[in-house]
Amino acid sequence: MTQIINHPNKKKRRRKLRNNLTPSEATLWLALKNKQLAGRRFKRQVSIGYYIVDFYCPSEKLVVELDGEGHFTEAGYKHDLRRDKYLNDLGLKVIRFENETIFHCHEGVLEEIQEAFRK
Repeated sequence: MTQIINHPNKKKRRRKLRNNLTPSEATLWLALKNKQLAGRRFKRQVSIGYYIVDFYCPSEKLVVELDGEGHFTEAGYKHDLRRDKYLNDLGLKVIRFENETIFHCHEGVLEEIQEAFRK
């Protein structure tokens, strides 16, 4: 069986993304790292199959994606649909937030992530 999570051929890209987080990713990461959210461990910029996801909680099989303006085009929307279907087919839950939501409704985002733990 081939390695699906953190395949070595994506290591350089994952590292680059981790070292260059967007402001919304950096803000959310401050709340997720070190098991701060309900004791769950999150990883950032994890490759799963063909894709690199923003945040992944292995124990909950939960992917958290933050969407910037590139996601709000027709091509971006179609790409996200394919990506979400692929991840769902692997048995993962995917939740998405607009970048701006992280800044304007930070507590609501964290509550919604915790709600996903219970589903």
